[in-house]
Amino acid sequence: MTKPNKKLITALKFIISGLLIYFIFTKISLEEVLQTLKKTQPLFLFLALVFFIASKVVASFRVNLYFGQLHIFLTQWSNLKLYVLGMFYNLFLPGGIGGDAYKGYVIKKEFDVPTKKIVSALVLDRLSGLLLLFIYACILVSFLNLKIVFPIAYLAATLIILSIILFWAIHQKFFRYVVPIFWKTFGYSALVQLFQLASAYFILKALQIEFDTSAYLFIFLVSSIVSVIPLTIGGIGSRELTFFYGATLLHLDENTSIGVSMVFFLITALVSFVGVFYHFKKPKLELKQ
Repeated sequence: MTKPNKKLITALKFIISGLLIYFIFTKISLEEVLQTLKKTQPLFLFLALVFFIASKVVASFRVNLYFGQLHIFLTQWSNLKLYVLGMFYNLFLPGGIGGDAYKGYVIKKEFDVPTKKIVSALVLDRLSGLLLLFIYACILVSFLNLKIVFPIAYLAATLIILSIILFWAIHQKFFRYVVPIFWKTFGYSALVQLFQLASAYFILKALQIEFDTSAYLFIFLVSSIVSVIPLTIGGIGSRELTFFYGATLLHLDENTSIGVSMVFFLITALVSFVGVFYHFKKPKLELKQ
């Protein structure tokens, strides 16, 4: 049974998401957003879906590397099932157990692994993804149409180097047991976020957005970072708010920007809903032979 404090937190997340969505739709024209969505080209939308799925498959390989360092050698197929179920819990069952928490619970239940190590592995998996979001955002900021682009480019390059060094130092200091896979997980994270960027790019193509591509992709990356902050339900509201203010600051069309955000959310929801199958038929965790 869910504890009262968890119910309160969930209720607050629903309220915050609702308020943010309400706020956004008082600032934009819903009719214009719908007109933007009506222009969607199916082929590019399908490609956006394919690259999003690819990003999640690669992400499941990354988390399985962390499990391997805990001496839990899951088959990739059973790990993928668990990952998809986690996606479903993250988005559709916010009042219950979160996706990462559920994965940690199952691993702890099935294998004799210290809780602290399970939690740290899952947190590092998430942080690895955030690091690459930050790195790609730093790269894209250099392509924005800003008057001070050169100082920003040098600053962005410096921040990229410092962020990698800091993340490596954290591994060396506190999580030495995962140091051997640092660069492998880094590479997987690079692929994950690159595929997500490709998904966002094809959403832009699907909506026939031909200009300011770098700016829209930059906002997408920032919104992905913001949506991780656990203040809303599955990032609903916080992502749209970031797209709205990002478009305002970069002189883009706010209605179009919200349209991009909505399409990405619908793709996320569609793929995550596949996990409902494993909600009713829990996946059996199988080990490699």
